Amino acid sequence: MKKNIASQFKKNGYHIEKKLFSKLDIKKLESEFDKIIFQLENSGENINAHWRSDLTKNIDSPKSKIIHTHNVQSYSSIMMKMVQNKKLLNLAESFIGKDIILHHTKLFLKPPHVGSAFPLHQDWSYFPTKKNTMIAAVVHISDSKQNMGCIKLIPGSHNLGKVKNSDGHSYIKKLHKKYSLESATAIEANHGDVLFFHSCTVHGSMNNESDKPRKTILIQLYSGKDKVLKDNKHTNVQIVLRGWNYNATRTTAENL
Repeated sequence: MKKNIASQFKKNGYHIEKKLFSKLDIKKLESEFDKIIFQLENSGENINAHWRSDLTKNIDSPKSKIIHTHNVQSYSSIMMKMVQNKKLLNLAESFIGKDIILHHTKLFLKPPHVGSAFPLHQDWSYFPTKKNTMIAAVVHISDSKQNMGCIKLIPGSHNLGKVKNSDGHSYIKKLHKKYSLESATAIEANHGDVLFFHSCTVHGSMNNESDKPRKTILIQLYSGKDKVLKDNKHTNVQIVLRGWNYNATRTTAENL
């Protein structure tokens, strides 16, 4: 079973695991999620991560927004336990090996009616690694249906490799002439489901047109035998969730 999932991930660039987190788990996680949102909304900081990309300007409106923060494990011990979930790490191990490093996490809230779209893009350029082992695990805190702006992706597109300037901020002929957000495969999910995908898998999402919020937490993981490159644009917390970090040094440990 594990080998079959790994081979399908290698072929398609993604895998969705249904009901990885129980209803009780999700109830606790949603409570923590909502507490983080409350804290963010009262922080006085800019918490709107709306892309404002030319690629989605015909989909979004001036009121579009998405509430966002990095590293939910810095807010809550329950969130820290989430990234250490045994079933989640077992699946991650089948994709990237037994040494698993947490790069960062992200919270995303797409509010009802105004939750913004994400243009088709690859993740790799935001946090490139030498061996290209970076994967995402998207934990669905709420249901995520098409009208809620669920993740859409292009199966097998990770085989394109690292496409230059594929960060979603501009039109790239190699991607956007061949693929469109509208025709991409919609990955509908229920609360408790986890979507894994490779950092070169082309993906995005439409806006939330429903009357319900879409709540997700993204967990970014890479192999302990891989090395994050200098072009990294995100925090790299380097928490060893399983096994060993073979590229840790005194310098890297001091520069978290």
